[in-house]
Amino acid sequence: MEYFGKGRKLRMDIKQDLWSYLEQTDKPIVMYGMGNGADKILERLDELNIAIADFFASDGFVRGHSFHGKTVLSFSEIKEKYPDFIILLSFASSLDNMLDVFYSMNGEYEMYAPDVPVTGDGTFTLEYYNENKDKFDLARSLLADEASRHVFDNVIIYKLTGKICYLRECETLPSEALGILSPSKYEICVDAGAYNGDTAKQMIFDFPNLKKIYALEPDSRNFKKLSAYSEEECRVIPINAAAWNENTLLEFDASGNRNANFFSLNTKKTVNIPAKTIDSVCESKADYIKFDVEGAEKNALLGSKSTISSSSPDMLISVYHRNEDLFELPLLVHSLSPDSKLYLRKFKYVPAWDLNLYAVK
Repeated sequence: MEYFGKGRKLRMDIKQDLWSYLEQTDKPIVMYGMGNGADKILERLDELNIAIADFFASDGFVRGHSFHGKTVLSFSEIKEKYPDFIILLSFASSLDNMLDVFYSMNGEYEMYAPDVPVTGDGTFTLEYYNENKDKFDLARSLLADEASRHVFDNVIIYKLTGKICYLRECETLPSEALGILSPSKYEICVDAGAYNGDTAKQMIFDFPNLKKIYALEPDSRNFKKLSAYSEEECRVIPINAAAWNENTLLEFDASGNRNANFFSLNTKKTVNIPAKTIDSVCESKADYIKFDVEGAEKNALLGSKSTISSSSPDMLISVYHRNEDLFELPLLVHSLSPDSKLYLRKFKYVPAWDLNLYAVK
């Protein structure tokens, strides 16, 4: 495979992906951060028989605790212990102060942020890319502008190499991405994955003629906050349900974090929650739909067929939760709304989160 930049011009050959490189290196590998992301990376490293020499946290955040049987060190201690090393970044952030730390560290040391899916199995390897290259190419061909193709290319390069510089190269401000939409025409909106009401609040700020938001949120703790906000804002209609392809009950991760979903059920607490089609929620009438449903975007879209057909809403779809999202979701959206123009934008985040597909007419 080859690195490609704007206009699909060749940049350099990719001889191996990050995982293959880590299999071959003799340098000690240290991991920055702990938690769910670290566990996923460690699971993949274990499959490849790659050992982590040590874990570290930011200076000032070390409390003598341990992780996977090793005492967590400070970065200062790592530098004293190893003359040369590879850093694997294992946690996500969009905060400016943390991004500054990431990029500063990346400029001074050999650092990678391995790509692991938020939801689902598998790893984004060179083999995976080559197996699905035709689908990636077809999805890329549907994108409406050069900026979208630049984002698409850079995200793939990042996923294969773990090099975060490619993410920074393709970032867009939310205010700039808003220019893709037609805010004044949106009166009836659907917020699928409403969390605590933050995105509904942003819609109200951005869409001057908005009259109603159907806000779906499956997690009970988040829904309480959403409901409290709806008491202050009568245009928000809170619905304690997941967006799905049929009206049913689903087993749900009740951890209460923003990435809680139906697919990470190895948590201590799960509950059965209602799932609804967007067609049934809004009676197939909507001007704008936001899909950010933690890996359930495909099913949520399939449950919106009638609305998409009859109302032709503009849409925002998150395309970063699963390995296949980058090609599968653009292809699905195109099949459901072939006249829509598709744009891809990425907001500041490490790893490749906040990656959104816009479908507009």
